[in-house]
Amino acid sequence: MKHTLVMTGASRGIGRVAARHILRRSPETHLVVVARPSSGARLAAELSSGGRPVSHVQADLGSLDSVRAAAVEIRDRLDRGDLPPLRGFVGNAGIQYSNALTEGPEGLESTFTVNVLANHLFVRLLQERFATPARIVITSSDTHFGDLRHNLGMVPGPVWKSPDALARTGAFAEPHTAAGGRTAYSTSKLAAIYLVHEYARRLPSGIDVVAYNPGFVPGTGLARDADPFSRFAMRRVMPLMILTPFATSPGAAGRHLADVVLGTLRAPTGSYVDRNRVGRSSDESYDPQREADLWKAVERLTAVAPES
Repeated sequence: MKHTLVMTGASRGIGRVAARHILRRSPETHLVVVARPSSGARLAAELSSGGRPVSHVQADLGSLDSVRAAAVEIRDRLDRGDLPPLRGFVGNAGIQYSNALTEGPEGLESTFTVNVLANHLFVRLLQERFATPARIVITSSDTHFGDLRHNLGMVPGPVWKSPDALARTGAFAEPHTAAGGRTAYSTSKLAAIYLVHEYARRLPSGIDVVAYNPGFVPGTGLARDADPFSRFAMRRVMPLMILTPFATSPGAAGRHLADVVLGTLRAPTGSYVDRNRVGRSSDESYDPQREADLWKAVERLTAVAPES
């Protein structure tokens, strides 16, 4: 049966690979890619080669107003019958800044906005449109472990604080530095796992939600806002690490993501998929009190209102 899958972060890296796998392996899927105005139409045209059903919705994920407008547009297209029933959402987009001081148009810290709040808005505003069985996949990161084993010390571990503090600039020590920006990133990925656990409790039966960790994937463009040296290292030096057990190639990571989205890799709701297997996230990531506090905060920060 034809159905709709909404996806962010399909423009490059593992998202682009995953999108191609999904379209090839699931021809009944109508893929709606959420992307910036400058790239959305081109991306949809490239992915739809061969007659595959792909459309795009414009959004700047760093702006909650833009995300809200995109979600409402998708909702309206579903209601009009312009899109087949909605059976999935993939929140794959992510960003890592070179500081923890980057502020979006709503005055919120941009890492937290893109990596946490944007996904939450899509999930909540589309929640009533999912046709079961449905699956939501949120891309996480093993940087949330914060140890040498999982990220070779390249990214500082998360520093959990009040969600209201995390949503604002300057939440971490030396926020003007790259270390501050990377701490904001790892903390946002911990927050994403907390929300996956909370979604699993709150979403109706038949809507499964899974956190997916691609592992360390060099060359994905994640650090595109970093300093020139870091960008050079990520493009030219780090890709050599895919020859070691410490890194995953974009091709493998994208294929694993497609497996999770399509259900080829079976994962119960609320679970954490580490590359190509269901595993356990960090001990810190299982904290019902933090999860409940975060839920209350993101609901308030995104101002999710009942439909009129």
